[in-house]
Amino acid sequence: MKRLIYSSRFFTSFCAVVFISLELSAETLTISSPDGRTIVTVTDANHRAEYSVSFDGTTVIEPSTLGINTNICSLGSGNEHIQVHFERRIQQSYKLDRAKRSTIHYTANQSTVTFIDSDSRSFAVQFRVSDNNVAFRYAIPQQDHRRACTVLSEMTTFNFPSTTTTFLCPQAEPMTGWKRTKPSYEEEYVAEAPINAQSLFKRGYTFPCLFHVHGGVHLASRYDLNSSYWVLVSETGVSSNYCASRLSDATPEGEFSICYPMPEENDGFGSTGAQISLPGYTPWRTITVGDNLKPIVETTIPFDLVSPLYEPSTDYKYGRGTWSWMLWDDASINEEDLHAYVDLSAAMGWEYCLIDNYWDVNLGKKKMEELISYAQNKGIGIFLWYNSAGPWNDTTQSPLDVMHNSITRKQEMRWLRDNGVKGIKVDFWGGDKQETMRLYEDVLSDANDYGLMVIFHGCTLPRGWERMYPNYVGSEAVLASENLKFSQHHNDKEAFNASLHPFIRNTVGCMEFGGTILNHNLSRDNVHGTHRITGDAFELATAILFQNPIQNFALTPNNLEDAPADALTFMREVPTTWDDTQFIDGYPGKFIILARRHAEKWYVAAINAEGTPLTYNLDGSLLGLTPKTLAHAYIDDKKLSFSAKEIKSDKKGIYKLSVPTNGGTVLVIDASE
Repeated sequence: MKRLIYSSRFFTSFCAVVFISLELSAETLTISSPDGRTIVTVTDANHRAEYSVSFDGTTVIEPSTLGINTNICSLGSGNEHIQVHFERRIQQSYKLDRAKRSTIHYTANQSTVTFIDSDSRSFAVQFRVSDNNVAFRYAIPQQDHRRACTVLSEMTTFNFPSTTTTFLCPQAEPMTGWKRTKPSYEEEYVAEAPINAQSLFKRGYTFPCLFHVHGGVHLASRYDLNSSYWVLVSETGVSSNYCASRLSDATPEGEFSICYPMPEENDGFGSTGAQISLPGYTPWRTITVGDNLKPIVETTIPFDLVSPLYEPSTDYKYGRGTWSWMLWDDASINEEDLHAYVDLSAAMGWEYCLIDNYWDVNLGKKKMEELISYAQNKGIGIFLWYNSAGPWNDTTQSPLDVMHNSITRKQEMRWLRDNGVKGIKVDFWGGDKQETMRLYEDVLSDANDYGLMVIFHGCTLPRGWERMYPNYVGSEAVLASENLKFSQHHNDKEAFNASLHPFIRNTVGCMEFGGTILNHNLSRDNVHGTHRITGDAFELATAILFQNPIQNFALTPNNLEDAPADALTFMREVPTTWDDTQFIDGYPGKFIILARRHAEKWYVAAINAEGTPLTYNLDGSLLGLTPKTLAHAYIDDKKLSFSAKEIKSDKKGIYKLSVPTNGGTVLVIDASE
């Protein structure tokens, strides 16, 4: 075995460069994380480009294929041989005010590996391996003096051990569902499915994808029956320059492939591949791995790999908002009701009020200008809803046919800016094609020119967008709160779903859920409609568990009179941005205990989806707290009756938590006291 040392004099970059050693044996290359626990092995075994991933000496992703197919040539189809290009250490620190930490330090070892086939054609794979994270992307050089190409597909696979179980969200059939608006990343997760189970619609799975590897193949050639590992697979860095992707259904052996958008998306309009300039890069494929769930919940890898694409045009302010449509429906889009919701925001001390569809028809722009002025006089900023377009589905909700056209979009945004609107919510997107990714970016970029923040609904997963676009403030891309009013089934599964999201959907990006419901019945009169089976403290906990810099909560004006006063006090004070996030304990679909810090205050949220009460001894020292530190506790008892009280940790710094089924507990702890 030969050890190669690469000198820093060969590399130039804004990142720090240090010496890195690689183990090179025959045609096999290993790349280690800085702590040495996460290792990627790249090989041209059988003259094919392959990689595998191990953690603490156990293989969690078995040899998997690398390769890319373009309209110029197929790279990775066979007869590839490794040529090592260069190595370097990546070190960076950055600020991010819209994710799980405000200051992030990223260190990784990077290796660019070039594969050359027998016809002297080449492609490179750039790997970055940080502690608990692997990322890779394809670098496509010029081929025969061609300066552009269309990427038709990838050969990238993720091959898991047969003992793996999955926590996955199926990709919907395109152009199905209400008014042919799917896919919109709003299907139900299936927990603990066998690795080779087929997805509901046989169209694969939306990112992110969570895998539980029970046992694994140890590098010492023995099977470790006692080991247990978690792997999260996703992608980041998708902009107008590429399409978004997903995972296929697994083969019988447990191997998943990268899939590009389906032809039927956008009602059949647009290519399913990606058109790029050469030399060019694909988005990053990301793999987060650990022997527990802490690295999964706390990962920042979606943001570590991207950079801001433009500067903010103004100092965007985040915060809380009311949203009449959630429980009062379309009928609430009238002057009287919207004034009531502006007044509710003011009474709660919140910053915003979101006005949903049909405002252009029901009020018109002149009345809307009056409402915006009314809100401004109360210190409330307005967000307005828009349909993304209409050509790719059958929706009639308006404003329609404004946002998809650059001329009408800029005219509208000028009116929004001139009247002091703070942001827009754009709904009903057409899929994951590059054509649609361009529209996402165009809306964001133009909105920034006019000082507007942007929320997306009925949409794709954000892929590093919190760092890429400074005015991006959230995406739905989940089976969100509106489904609670549509179906009792979703209320019955609310605790199950809520205990999934911090491990899967919300760990990779902002999640505009629109929850925290204090009505017992999900209707205007709080008597009819579907009914909530969760406790009030559970609902408060979701305001912490679900991370989004603009939170449009589902409180209603009647809650000022009929909700517990202590619950309202909490909701008046809960922040929407965080300086730190710490995973305490949990299991997807069963329970979650999560702590987030804003300035000097820790907010600890616990919810329970299991059929038996959860008891837990929370060690305050994990959060840097001293024994007998006071906490303000919001609690659901065993009958889901709500109460609030002050508690102290014991002399060992332990807080004793007891959380009933469908209940929650929230602790607010000032670490400065």
